[in-house]
Amino acid sequence: MKLLQQQKFISRYEEVEKVEVFLNKLQDELKFDNEFYAMLMLVVSEAVTNGIVHGNKLDESKSVFLKAFLDEKNHELIFESQDEGEGFKPELVPDPLAEENLLKASGRGVYLMKEYANDVQYKDGGTTIRITFSLS
Repeated sequence: MKLLQQQKFISRYEEVEKVEVFLNKLQDELKFDNEFYAMLMLVVSEAVTNGIVHGNKLDESKSVFLKAFLDEKNHELIFESQDEGEGFKPELVPDPLAEENLLKASGRGVYLMKEYANDVQYKDGGTTIRITFSLS
């Protein structure tokens, strides 16, 4: 597996805007289409936002670390986002499609990541998320 790029994000909202630059570089290198780019933008910015807001609780002394890998053998693009928070149990996140949760302002990120990515895995007690996309 080849590391394509990595970036550190300080735990404040404005940092999420840097995900666009991160993905632009990948698009230039890997030449994927705009539809795939839009999907990556949704999922990867959600992962970074969750790390900043829920993991690190907007503590600017903590960071989120994002890495992008290319698995040429399996033709996959893999992202790892790691925060410095206490972690969480993804299975305890309420279902955003349940009637009592439909009007809540947050809580859809974990669901969206699972819907759009080919695989989502949590490691290190929930402080690291590994998101896999097929390039074929």
